[in-house]
This record gives sequence, structure tokens and C-alpha cells, in this order.
Amino acid sequence: MIAIDHKGPLVSVAVLGEFTLADYAEFEELVNYKVSFEGPVDLYFDLREMASFTIDVVWEDIKFSRAHANDFRRVAIVTDSQWITWAAWLGKVFVNAELRVFDDADVVDAKSWIGAA
Repeated sequence: MIAIDHKGPLVSVAVLGEFTLADYAEFEELVNYKVSFEGPVDLYFDLREMASFTIDVVWEDIKFSRAHANDFRRVAIVTDSQWITWAAWLGKVFVNAELRVFDDADVVDAKSWIGAA
């Protein structure tokens, strides 16, 4: 399940439990709309409560990132998972954005850096 909030160019996503393809589609729809009408966006992902994700989410994320290579300015990811951290840095290959991964203790820094504080 996801919770999405957006204000101005910032899209904030919190994942709770399993991250499914339906959740990702909800995220994609909002980002596509904002990019179409407002231009590049900043993304804030809080993945601290994510329990798992489906493989189709990974594939969709790769396709989405490649299609939107220039549509993100900054991406902040909060997680304590080394696997997600590694995957985020690998995903940076597909987007021309500043990307930073923050651990659980750095939530305030992440929000400040992305402009959500």
C-alpha cells in the first residue's frame, strides 16, 4: 500500500507493507500528470515501512525511469535496506537527477534536502 502527497513540484510517497504494481500505477499516473502540466518534479520516497515489492514493480520502475530520464530534479529515498540503497544507485543510470539515499536516522535531513521540511 502507498500513501501519496503532492504539493508544488514535490511528490512524496510512503510505502507500507508490500509495494504492488497497482501502487506503482497510482504513483505513475500522478507523476505523469504533474510532469505534463507542471514540468519536472522532485520525488521523496519513504521506504522504511516497505516489507516487500513484486518483481513487476522493479520492471515497471526501470521502464518508467527510462521514459522520464529528464523529468526529475531531485530524488530522496529514505530506507535502512542496503538492497534498496544499491538498487537506487543502480537506477540513477536511467535518470538525470540528483539522487540521495538517507537512512532511517536522517529523515529530517532528507526532507530538508528535498524541500519538504
